[in-house]
Amino acid sequence: MSDIDKIKKLRQSTGAGFKDCSSAINEAGGDLEKAVEILRVKGISKATKKMSREANEGVVALSENKNKISVIEVNCETDFVAKNNDFINFVKELSDINNLCDSDIIKIKTAKMKNQKSVEDNLVEIIAKIGEKITIGRSKTFSNSKNVNFNYLHTIVKDNLSKLAVIVSLETSDRSKKINTFGKQLSMHIAATNPLSIDIDGIDKETLKKEEQLVAEELKNSGKAEDIIKKISIGKINKFKEDNSLLNQPWVMEPKKKVKDIIKELNIPDLKVNEFYRLKIGE
Repeated sequence: MSDIDKIKKLRQSTGAGFKDCSSAINEAGGDLEKAVEILRVKGISKATKKMSREANEGVVALSENKNKISVIEVNCETDFVAKNNDFINFVKELSDINNLCDSDIIKIKTAKMKNQKSVEDNLVEIIAKIGEKITIGRSKTFSNSKNVNFNYLHTIVKDNLSKLAVIVSLETSDRSKKINTFGKQLSMHIAATNPLSIDIDGIDKETLKKEEQLVAEELKNSGKAEDIIKKISIGKINKFKEDNSLLNQPWVMEPKKKVKDIIKELNIPDLKVNEFYRLKIGE
């Protein structure tokens, strides 16, 4: 096999550039397997250098089957790379692995992809090939055979990849068209309103503490009497709780009603919002 043919074969198998392949073949004395290893080591070096850079673009990938639904975030540096075919194919396969591994990041990174290499090794290779920092971000899986799952994708990049994804799990034995419509609309509502929890009790205590501090700071120099400030503060905190708890939010499709009113009107006795997860790139 001529050197040119070796370079072509090495480029095809690794995705590395002409000069890198030529240099690796020379360094390996014409041995293709050694050349692949040399490129891999250099690729790791390149990937490590890129890991200090910001990666605020990317996509959210959704995957589901009969009993499970999951989302995973993969970040890159530019929107251009987020639309690159190599990046898209990697994320699509990763999405299925995420669903299979129940969003366990350790299992995900060590799982084998179709080329029989681990996710981690493939990630290193794609960083070296594309030339940008690429990271696996947040992920979530809902798994319950008794529940019914719904999703909404906003700003779709391609197929199951988007910039914003919502997954919702409803606890109910009902499988009617009515519940199907509600599940889809609820997913859209969550995408638009970004609630912090299902109900008021579910809002994180640290989040509430920070909000109380912000309100206190805002009212500190108002010149109002202490008892008036206390009443205003309580009112603002209660409004914050209602605005950020899903069941108490105005229903996006009919703002005069709250989400809990819509659920009541559905008249499905065992209907309960079990959990939801909203994932947006760069947020």
